[in-house]
Amino acid sequence: MTRAPMSSPADLLGRAETAVRLSGTDPGLALAEARAVLALTGRPGPAGAYGEAVSVALRAAALAARELGDLELAGERLAEAVAAGRGFPRRVAQARMSLVTVRAQLGDPEGGLRLADLAERDLAGTDLARLGVQRSVALILLGRHEEAVRHCDRAIGLLGDDPRFHAGGLLNRGLAHTYLERYGESEADLAACARVARSAGLDHVAMLAEGNLPFVAARRGDVATSFARYRAAEAAMFGFPERLATMRTDFAEALVAARLPGEARTLLEQAVPELVAAGAQAAVPGARLLLAQAALLAGDTALAETTAGTALAELDAQGRTAWLPLAREVVLRARLARVTAAGSGTHDDLSALVTELIACADDLAGSGWPGAAAALRLTAAAAAVRLGVVTRARAQLDLVATGATRPLVRWHAAAMRHHLDGDLDRALAAAARGIDTLRETPHGTVPGSPPDAESRVHAARTAEDLAEFGREIALERAARTGDARTVLEWAERCRAVVRGAAPAFRAPAAPPAGAGILVELVRHGDDLFAVTAGQDGCALRALGSYQAAVEATVRIRYGLRRRALRDTTADAGARPAGAGEAVAQELSALDHVLLSGPGTLACAGGPPGAPVTIVPTGALCTLPWPLLPSLRGRPVSVAADAAAWLAPRQEPAAAPVVLSVAGPGLDHAAAEADMVAAAHAGARRVGATRAEVLHALERADVLHVAAHGMFAPRGPMLSRITLDDGPLMAYDLLTVRRIPRLVVLSACDAGMAHAPVDGAALGLAGAFLDRAARSGVAGCVVAGVVPVRDDEAPALMTLFHTLLAEGRSPAEALARASEKTAVPGFVCFGAGDVPFRAG
Repeated sequence: MTRAPMSSPADLLGRAETAVRLSGTDPGLALAEARAVLALTGRPGPAGAYGEAVSVALRAAALAARELGDLELAGERLAEAVAAGRGFPRRVAQARMSLVTVRAQLGDPEGGLRLADLAERDLAGTDLARLGVQRSVALILLGRHEEAVRHCDRAIGLLGDDPRFHAGGLLNRGLAHTYLERYGESEADLAACARVARSAGLDHVAMLAEGNLPFVAARRGDVATSFARYRAAEAAMFGFPERLATMRTDFAEALVAARLPGEARTLLEQAVPELVAAGAQAAVPGARLLLAQAALLAGDTALAETTAGTALAELDAQGRTAWLPLAREVVLRARLARVTAAGSGTHDDLSALVTELIACADDLAGSGWPGAAAALRLTAAAAAVRLGVVTRARAQLDLVATGATRPLVRWHAAAMRHHLDGDLDRALAAAARGIDTLRETPHGTVPGSPPDAESRVHAARTAEDLAEFGREIALERAARTGDARTVLEWAERCRAVVRGAAPAFRAPAAPPAGAGILVELVRHGDDLFAVTAGQDGCALRALGSYQAAVEATVRIRYGLRRRALRDTTADAGARPAGAGEAVAQELSALDHVLLSGPGTLACAGGPPGAPVTIVPTGALCTLPWPLLPSLRGRPVSVAADAAAWLAPRQEPAAAPVVLSVAGPGLDHAAAEADMVAAAHAGARRVGATRAEVLHALERADVLHVAAHGMFAPRGPMLSRITLDDGPLMAYDLLTVRRIPRLVVLSACDAGMAHAPVDGAALGLAGAFLDRAARSGVAGCVVAGVVPVRDDEAPALMTLFHTLLAEGRSPAEALARASEKTAVPGFVCFGAGDVPFRAG
């Protein structure tokens, strides 16, 4: 029997080096080739004469495992490659070089840098350039972005013949530029990376580059583009769960900074399990911490506390001490919010919590998070004041006043100190000075120093906290002086800060001509107030419990949903029976609490039946306000702020351009769209593709959409309208250059919104109105906030458009049409009482 000849060490080394090169383009084949080399060398067992080939083959197997998403196996194989390469310093150094990134991604970036220092001794030429690219990964994870850019700058020029590392250097530099807010450089690097990678067959690297484009766009503040890029990248990355999870995490980080916690949470709840399954230990705790921050911003304190606690344990196990205070902060904030909301906890429990808050603030400052430390000191001081421990509060405020770098934070501390002294006027003046800094720098950040994502989140939270503190002082002051005007101005400041706008609202001495009555709801804790403005000036009314009003709203909505499902035949306006009677009773009782009982409308003055603009708070934005007895038959507009009330009431000079759309799957859609076209002179129906509807939005003064809508409560910007070629997303509306004065969404629930904080009502209606405001249009959206029967919507809409064509305002036309058809559930959002020129 003849034995096959043994391969020489040189032959096996050549095959191993081929496997290394293949690991980037075909990791499965590379892994098979590496295993074949190892089998021929007699592995397992002493490497002997084949030591160099064994080391290179093990490195190839590790690189293939890394590309296939198994970081732990990659780390094991590289450690074996280091051991097998003894006697071959360059091979050991190459294995250590590859281990730098793996070690960093396994949660030990500092250890990765130590390996890089060891490897550097025995590397030269292009290997040193490759090491610079690997080192940049660890530096980015540590937040040392300028250093990462410098290493990539030196490496990229030397790697023209190595497309894998050339593309990797461009990718890493692009990410570092993003964190440094150099978005033009970032997008240029990512685009170049994709080109280099695709030309070399490195499709997975190209996908990584393209997968970071949503992150860049969201960090830049271009939310619409970020979602569109995410949708494209998600489709391209299908089948690569670890990379898709990483992209979702990065994108979610930018969404949290952009104050879209619901959308971020939706992504992170997909990403975290995928990262765990892939063994991406370095990424898991960061993703969990981000999920906890998103949950806290969205008001889910239970999820925030448990998730941050898990992240804290994982970060501690990985030795990432600088991140521990950030996770502990979320745990403590969630616990404080829960205790405060429930009114539970003994004095000793709360005192211990204040102690923990102060200790965490100290740790944040010591770990390089000064913005987070200052924000938490303000929170600790406020908690200490509630406990009556003024000395501890003053000590924290003194630290903030002398040590904080952000002007807004220092003014916040000054306002709190004046408040402790009992000087409400000086406290309000200091708070106003702090808010005024937003005109100079977004959210009061330090000029010239681009914040990272954590700083963005804490800066935004601090700006909102200061505005809310000013509103709280204004309420306290009004209880002594009756000054409702100042409460209204501070309520509007709060709403402006949430939108990222520089607050400029001043309550007018008299309402604009034809503006009617403004009712703006304000809450402090569970206390609900109404500020009214009208012909008789401003007035403040206490309305009772906010939570009780929310619970009544839930019951009303449930009853109306039953009606739409034909569980009851009575409507909410006729003499009801059964469930319909219960809804009518709930509406009457809530009306007594909010409007009729405290004389909310009467104190504002104005003629009977005058238009009313409601600016709700929190979950009360989902109440079908026109159904309240005091508002029946009156033109009612529901708005996110008082700007709609202040909008000019001049009638447009030209006849409106009216267009209608009929979406798929809705029995009455075509007939309804044709009815709209017939009701207005020159009106016509257009196609129902995404492109056609987006084009119609930019041409029309009135656009009526008869199509199914879906509200996404946990990610309002993911709400959608179903069209012939797919969904039109709420975020798509942010790209439109012009929005019609009036948009009518006749499908059920299309007007539903979610308001995590006042001023940020989101959803389809909110997206339309926000885009209209940014394009200088006093926009209006008519939409349903509860399901409407398919056979009822056309009757209501026919009469609505008839009245609109006669020259009625949208709010007046809706009020009259709702009364005559007894179809409930539609609301006029935005500037609904602006006169409308007849067609």
